[in-house]
Amino acid sequence: MLEPRIPLLDIEDAKTAATLAGVSEQFAELSVFRILLRHPGVTKHIAQLLTALLFTENKLEGRLRELIIMRIGWVTSSSYEWTQHWRVATGMKIPEEDLLSVRDWQASEVLDTRDRAVLKATDDVLQAGAISDAAWQECCQFLDTEEERIELALVISNWIFISQILKSLKVPLEEGVSAWPPDGKIPA
Repeated sequence: MLEPRIPLLDIEDAKTAATLAGVSEQFAELSVFRILLRHPGVTKHIAQLLTALLFTENKLEGRLRELIIMRIGWVTSSSYEWTQHWRVATGMKIPEEDLLSVRDWQASEVLDTRDRAVLKATDDVLQAGAISDAAWQECCQFLDTEEERIELALVISNWIFISQILKSLKVPLEEGVSAWPPDGKIPA
């Protein structure tokens, strides 16, 4: 198991901290929140943004969001992000083949033009810090509303930020969770 840079709160202490901070108790069971809840004021706002993008205010189609997150997890070698969102995405019935294809999406035969457009935008941000004009125009063909377009930029930027936190704090996977499903292949 990865040795975190900040000790994890035990689950009961994390649940108490979450309640006091106004963070969902569901989050308190995750290793990342068992660390972040040592700084409850900031964690409250991170949890609010994640809740909005994942559940309450999301306008971007869930499949596209999860493909973006999986791509970021892969490119940044964030085992925690890849593993957690593998579980989220497969729970949403996104085919495993589609998820695995984000590793080399340009060569994939299973992704459609919408998928490819958002993955190109994701790679642009990962490589250059911003979505290129060409990728933006491509995405706009599939994202009809300004809310979806704003959320595209937010999702990419947010999960790069989350990946950086996970790796910087060396957040371990939860006990009993296996990394990099299903084939064990890890990034270079």
